[in-house]
Amino acid sequence: MDCLEKIQMELEHSIDKHSKQLISKNIELLLDYCMRFYERQFITRSDSNKDVLIKFEQLLDEYLQSELPQREGLPTVKYFAGKMYLSPNYFGDLIKKETGKTAQEYIQNKIMDLAKERILGTSKTISQIAYELGFQYSQHFSCTFKKNTGYTPNEYKSQR
Repeated sequence: MDCLEKIQMELEHSIDKHSKQLISKNIELLLDYCMRFYERQFITRSDSNKDVLIKFEQLLDEYLQSELPQREGLPTVKYFAGKMYLSPNYFGDLIKKETGKTAQEYIQNKIMDLAKERILGTSKTISQIAYELGFQYSQHFSCTFKKNTGYTPNEYKSQR
């Protein structure tokens, strides 16, 4: 409240050339307090954050084991945030604080782990695996796979 009162005072009684700078410094201080409050909740809610992460992993596994990838495509952060009744930004921040990875990286790593299993564990084609995982184009799958593993899917299969 002190910051807001100082801003209001400067707006109402602009006396000198320092008023704009004082207003902006008080706004900056207010925003710093807001960020502190926002980030503090990730520390003080550690147990409930872990529950969110567990639920996220469960939902992600269910998504990838279902027919949803073929119907809906690759899973999105927005989809899981909605399932957990959180905003995508808040959900993403929470996952980042808990895992050190963005929610999108987390999803992509899970998909790539599953892709590795399917490449080695089935006789399906790369295109079939790509489609099952939610990729619209097998070329996109191959590029993503190579970016994550350093190998194309076929190179990965032949090396194992």
